[in-house]
Amino acid sequence: MNGIILLISFFCGLFLGNTSWAAEYVPVPAVTQTLVAPPFLPDHQQVDHSPPKNIQVRMTVVEKEMTIAPGVKIHAPSYNGTVPGPVIVAHQDDYVQLTLVNPASNTMIHNIDFHGATGALGGAEITKVAPGQEVTLRFKAIKTGVFIYHCAPGGLMIPFHVTMGMSGVLMVLPRDGLKDHKGNPIHYDRAYYIGEQSYYLPKDANGKYKHYDSILASLDDVLAETRKLTPSFVVFNGSVGALTGNNALTAKVGEKVLFIHSQANEDSRPHLIGGHGDLVWVGGSFDDQPISNQETWFVPGGSAVAALYTFKQPGIYTYLNHNLIQAVQLGALAQVKVDGGVWDNDLMEATPPVSH
Repeated sequence: MNGIILLISFFCGLFLGNTSWAAEYVPVPAVTQTLVAPPFLPDHQQVDHSPPKNIQVRMTVVEKEMTIAPGVKIHAPSYNGTVPGPVIVAHQDDYVQLTLVNPASNTMIHNIDFHGATGALGGAEITKVAPGQEVTLRFKAIKTGVFIYHCAPGGLMIPFHVTMGMSGVLMVLPRDGLKDHKGNPIHYDRAYYIGEQSYYLPKDANGKYKHYDSILASLDDVLAETRKLTPSFVVFNGSVGALTGNNALTAKVGEKVLFIHSQANEDSRPHLIGGHGDLVWVGGSFDDQPISNQETWFVPGGSAVAALYTFKQPGIYTYLNHNLIQAVQLGALAQVKVDGGVWDNDLMEATPPVSH
């Protein structure tokens, strides 16, 4: 009789959704990851053969005034005070445990949607925080690659927050590291995160960009501008010139550099002038073999892509969106200063101009 009762209880629990039969999180060792401002990545291992970990990170929403071009300022929401937000790095089957803080000094509700997470709108459904609150989200990183995260509080607030700069990237590495197009292990010497951002900014009757005293004051005008689908600026890492001149990325001849490129809202076409994408992980997936020898690669809006190049010549390289209107006129370009080695005339040589 007891056996029959237990069997009936089992099936009742099964059909009635008894949560005691649901899979549960099994605690794993916790590791705190210190986030850093882009274009840099936090300290991490490229290969990790140890058992999965719980990668714990803390991120604060900062609403602040930013200069995005000479004489042009905006009030923008941001993750950790930067556009884009910081990179989070994990390995496949690690857990990512994020505490999202919305200080009482802020004015808006925020949340986070991880494209690399599974369920509940990528976490957006369960991470909404009002000013003065914080929330903790944990998810298992079961997919490898580079993935966008962004704010998605609902309705018109989604395009507003994203077009004002609230996005970043999660990188999930295979536990045995990256592989090239032939299946061989490959190691990068440096990694940079380039977050491409399109801004839609209203102008006054005199054709000058408007200045507002707060985020909320700019809301209606910015949303009206976004409906035109014509960006005012397209920039790398938050502002025009953020990665040029004294702020240029650096590398040395012979180094393998991994470029992570994201665009949370629009398509992009990264190109390294004078170099190539030796390896490009299409769609950002590390589960798939990369394609090789690309002149320009594609980043669909709402995604991130990784590309690797070994620098062979010293000099100043330009890395840009090969929509040249957006690069040259709207700001979507960066520079890479490459030192070391000597110029290889076998790869390229110029002769002096000859007068006729």
